[in-house]
Amino acid sequence: MPRYSTYPTLYDQVLQLNISKLKVWGYLEPDQLKLGTLTWSSTNWGGRKEERGSISIRVNTLDGQRPFVELDYKYRDEPRNYKVRLVTTPSNLGKGVIWYFLCPHTNKRCRKLYLIGGHFLHREAFSGGMYESQTKSKKWRNMEKVIGSYFGIDEYYSEIHKKHFTRKYAGKPTKKYLKLKGLIDSYEKNSTFDIERLLTYGY
Repeated sequence: MPRYSTYPTLYDQVLQLNISKLKVWGYLEPDQLKLGTLTWSSTNWGGRKEERGSISIRVNTLDGQRPFVELDYKYRDEPRNYKVRLVTTPSNLGKGVIWYFLCPHTNKRCRKLYLIGGHFLHREAFSGGMYESQTKSKKWRNMEKVIGSYFGIDEYYSEIHKKHFTRKYAGKPTKKYLKLKGLIDSYEKNSTFDIERLLTYGY
């Protein structure tokens, strides 16, 4: 697809459709036809929320039909209406299924679709797109990693020691537990001297 700017498009900053949120909001229940409106907002410098965009959606999971989500919105005052197929795979936990979008451009399964150039598609449908973290220097990423673990360590400890926190499932460590443990380990490997050096000199 053509690009309209010499600057990279940042996936983090464009509107996204997230299959996990559709499930949480009840759009992926079996054998139903559900209509709704999705709205995106952001917080400005004054702390007030501003609407970034909205679309109407219709999700069809009726039995005997191929499930899909129909998107209806305007892009630069131009009406857009099209369907994106939904597909499932069995859950590796042995319960239910995992839902995916089937990108109408790449035909690839994905959990997120990005609005770039007027259509919600898989990220690989766009040339030159990047995540914000990819635009930062190695030095900056290292600083974020160390400082982030420093300021978030109390939250990580609280989460992992919650009364009903699940550390293992079927005898194996859960992904969430491994992630939090990795963040805690990362913090503990960084001495106070390392953090002060990064804050002062940036290396």
